[in-house]
Amino acid sequence: MADYKIDAPPGKQEVTTTSTIFAQREEVFKAVTDPLLVPQWWGPRRLVTTVHKMVVMPGGIYRFVQRDHENKEYGFHGVYHEVLIPERLVYTMEYEGQPGHVSLNIDTFEEKDGKTLMISKTIFQTLEDRDQMLQWGMEEGISEITSRLNELLAKGVKQGMEAYPMESQRQVIGDGKSLKITRVLNAPIEVVWERWTDPEKYKCWWGPKDFSAPYAKLDVRPGGKFLSSMRDPEGREYWGTGIYKEIVEPNRIVYTDSFADEYGNIVPASYYGMGTDLPLEMEVKVYLEDLEGKTRLTLEHHGFPEGEHKKNAMEGWNQSFDKLEECLC
Repeated sequence: MADYKIDAPPGKQEVTTTSTIFAQREEVFKAVTDPLLVPQWWGPRRLVTTVHKMVVMPGGIYRFVQRDHENKEYGFHGVYHEVLIPERLVYTMEYEGQPGHVSLNIDTFEEKDGKTLMISKTIFQTLEDRDQMLQWGMEEGISEITSRLNELLAKGVKQGMEAYPMESQRQVIGDGKSLKITRVLNAPIEVVWERWTDPEKYKCWWGPKDFSAPYAKLDVRPGGKFLSSMRDPEGREYWGTGIYKEIVEPNRIVYTDSFADEYGNIVPASYYGMGTDLPLEMEVKVYLEDLEGKTRLTLEHHGFPEGEHKKNAMEGWNQSFDKLEECLC
């Protein structure tokens, strides 16, 4: 017996699909909204899916690109209009091969006997659009999506979910999940302070190895805001913002830390293709201590969940501080 069904009423510009997923609703919702998991089930197996952007919040955007064995690409994008964890998603979808043909998708997640019914209603602009989608192999796609999603969840995507439930996407900062780095820098404390507070000197070292920092605006005062960007070797930019909470020159800087878009609006980590386990806001504390012409720098970054994100952040900070040492020479 198939674990899915498709209902395409004659004469109506809509299709409703129902997939039976053998997992709890919270687990299914996580798999559907986590950009690290989506490529493992979205679409047929013959295509490789890449998540370019995925901001699962009202007004957030997403873009997925699928690639076949001939490297031909198929892009899809849209906007989330409603996100009700873990019950419903409402969003648009537009296939980039046919610009202007936009569908409205309503996904609901219903618990039933320890399983989840994932019911997806797609409303097309015209009956012709709907019929064309059916002719393009919509049933094959739903069949494979259902199978792949069940396979993924059977592997144990529960890992880490108890620690980071979907209902708590914004974690309390300073909750004990932190990393700490200490360096002794061969420069006076006043010079090191300038590297943190002068935008041009800040850009000299900010970002991991092989990253540049094309933009930095720092309003270094309690209540002041900063906005900065890093650019990776492929030209992708990553923006960050926050508010300065404490400024004690030249010994201490405390500020909030969030991912942002280029306009300074706070966005989740999924905006840059990262997971949903990172909180929207964290906290950074920088301590500088005079060591008779040298400076001990101690950094604490609070709010990181244990695991790969914390490991990557530790590596990124250490590479940034390697660059800082070079900028002090």
